[in-house]
Amino acid sequence: MSHENYLYRKNQIMKTFDKLLARVQPSVSEWFGEEQARQFIREARQEYEALIPRIPYIGESRLLLGLFLPSSRYLAVYRALQRQGQTLENAGRVVFLMGAEEARAVPYIGRRIMEVLWFSRWFRSLLKKGALKSQQRRYPGSFVMSYVEGDGREFDYGVDYTECAHCKFLRAENAFELAPYVCATDKPVSELIGWGLTRPKTIADGFPICGFRFKKGGATNVPVPKSLQALIETGSL
Repeated sequence: MSHENYLYRKNQIMKTFDKLLARVQPSVSEWFGEEQARQFIREARQEYEALIPRIPYIGESRLLLGLFLPSSRYLAVYRALQRQGQTLENAGRVVFLMGAEEARAVPYIGRRIMEVLWFSRWFRSLLKKGALKSQQRRYPGSFVMSYVEGDGREFDYGVDYTECAHCKFLRAENAFELAPYVCATDKPVSELIGWGLTRPKTIADGFPICGFRFKKGGATNVPVPKSLQALIETGSL
């Protein structure tokens, strides 16, 4: 079956979005006020419904879609907050919270299972095949990556992205400024799921690659925008 976008998945995509909005609404109400939060929810849904036909088709890989679709949700949120006069930094705060809530929505036992699978031979083999397939560039809007063997000390394995689906999508939507905040959500995801991720540089920050290095049981080392770092340090996130 051939598709140009994910409009055929609209009901499923909106259902996922509604659940996520419900999880972040209490925090958004606390930050911006209840009335503005309710308006934000309404406008975010409207933005996302309008955006779905423009989400580029990158295939049916559950892994790649799981990585990519969150940026479309974050963009809808950004647009809604822009309409309310909120700053990029405030929108980035909500996006970061959404990234954490997407991971928290997975039950604890599910996260531990995901952690085990993430470092399994089966998953690494899947990544290797996926990386080679991505280099064929069948879907222009998708990721292009290469698998990196671990060194046995600093990291177990890695992935180098030379083309980023998030960055392509946000650039096409004239919202590339949001990209560093989308990348920042890797931090709570790594901490909650146990990636042990080190990723010092990103395409969103102007570097030629995003170098992901995963270490089982390792600490997460993911830089975030300064506005988020200050909130994290003060416990406001």
